[in-house]
Amino acid sequence: MSVVSLLLGSMGHRTLASFPALWASIPCPRSELRLDLVLASGQSFRWREQSPAHWSGVLADQVWTLTQTEEHLYCTVYRGDKGRVGRPTLEELKAVQQYFQLDVSLAPLYHHWSSVDPHFKEVAQKFKGVRLLRLDPIECLFSFICSSNNNIARITGIVERLCQTFGPRLIQLDDVTYHGFPSLQALAGPEVEAQLRNLGLGYRARFVSASARAILEERGGLPWLQQLRKAPYEEAHKALCTLPGVGTKVADCICLMALEKPQAVPVDVHVWQIAQRDYSWHPTTSHAKGPSPQANKELGNFFRNLWGPYAGWAQAVLFSADLRQLQRAQEPPAKRRKRCTGPEG
Repeated sequence: MSVVSLLLGSMGHRTLASFPALWASIPCPRSELRLDLVLASGQSFRWREQSPAHWSGVLADQVWTLTQTEEHLYCTVYRGDKGRVGRPTLEELKAVQQYFQLDVSLAPLYHHWSSVDPHFKEVAQKFKGVRLLRLDPIECLFSFICSSNNNIARITGIVERLCQTFGPRLIQLDDVTYHGFPSLQALAGPEVEAQLRNLGLGYRARFVSASARAILEERGGLPWLQQLRKAPYEEAHKALCTLPGVGTKVADCICLMALEKPQAVPVDVHVWQIAQRDYSWHPTTSHAKGPSPQANKELGNFFRNLWGPYAGWAQAVLFSADLRQLQRAQEPPAKRRKRCTGPEG
């Protein structure tokens, strides 16, 4: 393959088959990572399946495409400098390994959760490979402020518009332009709230701009958020809840997905229903019929006592299973019949 064709290939979304020389692999069995379950389950909102089984998105301020076989994760990176077309370096691959927290082995965790929870054991047979991402704290914070009273499709659209408007342009592939996530400074400007409302954020626009200003002006900027990774879970959770637009659930999402607190259990309507339907759980400290700060904490403690220190990871497995079931129920009957003739899962 000529250098010219490689360069041209770098300007479109690659597939493993079309440009194998530009891909690097990481040993990673599908039981340790299922891209389709992890990247479409409402953890990050930056990934799209641009080609079948090939997911493209922004990771560590670079654009990547990821795909996998039964035993390997394959990665290719698009660099803005066209003179540097080539397969990912070992240093770049470290960013992928950290993003998927591949140092955490799922096998013993699934074994433990299955041994203490018959319902988990039943669900896990079809939903192996669900793990937590390690997101950038800024991206995670503002993505989940946008998630309030929203579904994954709408949140994805909002986050995309947010990045297009306020984030740095990275590269264009085919007809898709990729942007990095906006900085605190970009989101704290005086006209930002009005612009965010025009992007469809509604009441969340005020929370985004107010939280960006609060972190910059009152808490010392980005280091304040980063140091929460070292703080105990309860302390980090409490600190996050002081920000405009951050309640119990959003704080738990940030703790779990960006601040290395695997015991955090975000409680939304899905998780609340799972607890009541599959575990016959009901709050004892209140008469809440749905998630509330007090009931959320009680339910989090219930799951932490059941599953242990990685309770948030176990919850993610059940959440992904519930989400997949809901998505399939909403599919047109013809598509459902066609898929039922294919492989299970």
